[in-house]
Amino acid sequence: MAQDSWPSPGHNDRAVTDSEYETVAAHFSGDGVYGDPTETAVVTAGVGLTVTVAANVTGSLRGHAWTSGTSDVTLAVAANSSGQTRTDRVVLRLDRDDWTVRAVVKQGTPGAGPPTLTTGDGFTNYEALLANVTILNGAGSVTVARGERYVGSRIRPCTSASLTDPNPQLGDVTWEVDTKRLRLYDGSTKHSIYSNSGIISVNSPLAAWSNEVQSVIQERNGVVSTRFGSFQRTAGTLAAGNESRLPVLIPAAYRHPNRDQYGIAIVGTAACRFIVHAQSTDRAGQVWLVNHPNIASGAFVLPISGMSWVVD
Repeated sequence: MAQDSWPSPGHNDRAVTDSEYETVAAHFSGDGVYGDPTETAVVTAGVGLTVTVAANVTGSLRGHAWTSGTSDVTLAVAANSSGQTRTDRVVLRLDRDDWTVRAVVKQGTPGAGPPTLTTGDGFTNYEALLANVTILNGAGSVTVARGERYVGSRIRPCTSASLTDPNPQLGDVTWEVDTKRLRLYDGSTKHSIYSNSGIISVNSPLAAWSNEVQSVIQERNGVVSTRFGSFQRTAGTLAAGNESRLPVLIPAAYRHPNRDQYGIAIVGTAACRFIVHAQSTDRAGQVWLVNHPNIASGAFVLPISGMSWVVD
């Protein structure tokens, strides 16, 4: 078969069949209803052996638009006298015989769990889940467990300076091309779901201390990990009761917003403590030695473990 494309004047005089339309339109959006799980359930239990599909719901299935209409839709559920519990499903179904999309009840087999959805190109129907319906043996009513599949949103490229969206949607995902961060909007805040700063040196020279081993940090997926090097005292003796700033500075983007972090180091045979200060403090990003013995000139402070904290 030769190459082809549509719509085009050379393809059936620009006429496109339903099947050809589906081939293209199925990739325009995901299958399901528009919205998100914070909204009212699409399907609820109705009176007796019925379920109710809410009014004014819209969706898409294989590129075919669907609406429930301006009033609730009542769907009948078959009685169950099998002696076992039956699970049906309410699905959106594309019927490829007449190319309509409708919400229908797909009956299950008693004792066998919910029926399998029909998907793929080789079937008359194509289905997407809306809800699971439980019918006990001899029951006069049903129980509905919502299970809507939502169309969702696509990944939007942007820069970190253009994130102020006046109308963000739950589940929006953005890729910041300048920071290389993949971020997700959870309904109130954007969070990084992928980021990698690479290795960043945080040495910050001071007269009283020298960096004998480089101090570095790396941020991945909103978590900063540190490897502080060793520090040699280059000034006079530091008395045990005095605090002293170490030659490290955490960049603003990688500081915890409001919680200081505490680390342990060794001086000779004694333990001491240092603090990595949060962004909200007047020592933002600085690292201070706070609990220690007398430290003579030329002595080394050796951090004994890495630290980590959340920044996003």
